[in-house]
Amino acid sequence: MSTILPEGEKLRLAVQWISEKRKEKSDINLAKLADDASFRFDLSPKDSEFLLRFVKNDDSQNPA
Repeated sequence: MSTILPEGEKLRLAVQWISEKRKEKSDINLAKLADDASFRFDLSPKDSEFLLRFVKNDDSQNPA
């Protein structure tokens, strides 16, 4: 049985999951990571696109 989450909660969980994965492995492919998070958290296409832009923008502002 699936759990109903408040609007935006899936996206918040996806961002948190990506943050944890990047701490574990800093040289991970961001596009693949965002794609994996989109599937894992069942994000809408709109949220998936936002997530991809978010991680790429964060990487350009905070290079490893």
